Amino acid sequence: MIEIKNLTKRFGTITAVNNVSLRIEDSQVFGLVGTNGAGKSTLLRMISGILRQDSGGIELSGQPVYNNPAVLQNLFFIPDDPWFFRNGSALEMFNFYRTVYPDFDTVRFDRLLKDFSLDPKRRIQNYSRGMKKQLALLCGLCSNAQFLLCDETFDGLDPVMRQAVKSLFANDMSERGLTPVIASHNLRELEDICDHVGLLHAGGLLLSRDLASMKLGLQKVQCVFEDEADAEKALAGLELLENKVRGRLHTMTVRGSAGEIQSRFDNIDTVFFELLPLTLEEIFISETEVIGYDIKNFILN
Repeated sequence: MIEIKNLTKRFGTITAVNNVSLRIEDSQVFGLVGTNGAGKSTLLRMISGILRQDSGGIELSGQPVYNNPAVLQNLFFIPDDPWFFRNGSALEMFNFYRTVYPDFDTVRFDRLLKDFSLDPKRRIQNYSRGMKKQLALLCGLCSNAQFLLCDETFDGLDPVMRQAVKSLFANDMSERGLTPVIASHNLRELEDICDHVGLLHAGGLLLSRDLASMKLGLQKVQCVFEDEADAEKALAGLELLENKVRGRLHTMTVRGSAGEIQSRFDNIDTVFFELLPLTLEEIFISETEVIGYDIKNFILN
């Protein structure tokens, strides 16, 4: 587990990360969401030990991360623009990483290079952006580090490669307890892969929630009532976060379990009633509006 306590990092007069505290549990996919400039990359660089925090602390399994080689072997950071040797090849990067990570899986790395059609002797500077991302991900996976810190991981990958990477993540989570931490400005990229999501804005953490519990506790309802008396009766008994009305159609976001909401509407006369799944974006909009933020103004789609 990675535990972050009251973490702050400043660059001159700019506070990039401001008093952030969160936990990243083992063997889950943790999504870190926020627009450009929210502090995602700076936070990942501090978790990986590249940057030293100005205040606060970062611990992995109870041990401090910064300047601790034994702990850093359990962390692999993949920046948005992956770093490689100048004029280097995949083979040269392999030779480098296996000296840094003692458990580097050489056999698997060779196999995955072939699976992804990456020439081990070709200069990486001649790779496409997507190929560079693929190579960085393969190095991270084969390092056998427990925590894979990914900054905009899927940016530059086509849909087929995205699915292939997600499958590799799922396999390593099952086989060896991999914990991917994925930073993105796009909630929709993370919707089908993350177990837990933290939302950063202006260097601060707005919320950090388990997705399963969030989805269980919020419902989207579409219905047409028989008359206004039925509408008033239904709305009076709901913890209503949003109610959009177009003609007679009500589209509501309601707090409660699906069973509770269904039971409530069983006693209401409706012409039409339907429970719909909420998107991750809709969940976050609802949750952050409750604490006084309108994230529609700064989440990018």
